[in-house]
Amino acid sequence: METPLFDQWRARSPHYDESHEAVCDSVRAFVSREITPYIDAWEAAGELPRELHKKAAAAGVLGLNYPEEFGGTGTAFNLFHALVQTEELARPGAGGISASLMTHGIGLPPVLAAGSDELKRRIAPDVLAGEKIIALGITEPGGGSDVANLRTKAERKGAAYVVNGTKTLITSGMRADYVTLAVRTGGAGIAGVSLLLVETASPGVSRTRLDKMGWHCSDTATIHFDDVEVPAENLIGPENAGFGAIMRNFNSERLGMAQGAAAYARICYEDALDWARQRETFGKPLVTNQAIRHKLADMVRRIHATQAWIDHCAWQVLNGKAFPGDFALLKVQATQTMEFCAREACQILGGASFVRGSRVERIYREARVMAIGGGSEEIMYDLASRQYRF
Repeated sequence: METPLFDQWRARSPHYDESHEAVCDSVRAFVSREITPYIDAWEAAGELPRELHKKAAAAGVLGLNYPEEFGGTGTAFNLFHALVQTEELARPGAGGISASLMTHGIGLPPVLAAGSDELKRRIAPDVLAGEKIIALGITEPGGGSDVANLRTKAERKGAAYVVNGTKTLITSGMRADYVTLAVRTGGAGIAGVSLLLVETASPGVSRTRLDKMGWHCSDTATIHFDDVEVPAENLIGPENAGFGAIMRNFNSERLGMAQGAAAYARICYEDALDWARQRETFGKPLVTNQAIRHKLADMVRRIHATQAWIDHCAWQVLNGKAFPGDFALLKVQATQTMEFCAREACQILGGASFVRGSRVERIYREARVMAIGGGSEEIMYDLASRQYRF
């Protein structure tokens, strides 16, 4: 008996057609050829090779759904195609792949949405070609989700801003050439926050590598800014108007994380099902036990419900009906589904899930970062309660 196809769910959804299957086939071939054979080595190395970004650009992965004028695919694809790509990049079962290879997905959008035409032309083409890596710098040692109280300061002096402060837990922070940096240019609160594009080769920028529970192949850093001079033309949008751009960025980040979480949950289900069919205990396949079948059924129930909500939120975005409270709760739903499926897969695989190198083992370790990154469950519940006006 065959294992259900990884992409079977799309065939039963009204949101996906042949164009989405074409994206699936293309990205799947890229992943099988350029990522899956090397994932264990990259996990051990603690980072991805820069060459992978160039290969991903050549395969159309980096530029999917970005403007053609900067090297992207243009309007031929939409958000649902991006969800399919996220699904396929999850197939190796290593969250560091999407986190680090696709870090431009959180670093570049503010530049394209609010940056000057000159800044876009200077930055975007090299990023989408895989020549340069861009990261997003929001979180600080003293706070993560409390963006309104960030302390990294940028003081205008003539034709430049002088930046002082520290950012931490920055994905791709060790390899990034650019950082879209949240800084304080005005008074306290959200009205004093701006975004700057900082080149990490600038004097005064230093970095410290961080070792993590999961996402091993994604380099993560604390970045220090000591009297770093940033040209004033690198300001992204108006001064003191960066908070809105940061919040808009969070919605897309949470939707992408939700799709990734659903994909990892599906991996856990499929690997657990394969194991349950092959493994014999007390003279019969493990899957013949009712308790095991109920675990698998519960995994499927949660995965289908989560995917339906993801698709609905994507439809909201495309139709101008996005509601931040939905995205917040969706992230909680998706990451809890991932965590549940990872736990149940471990129970089904038993000791095999405890050995390094399996997809389930990696996903189990990475459940926590998915639940915390992009806004913790507690922050998401609180955001939703305000949006729904409880």
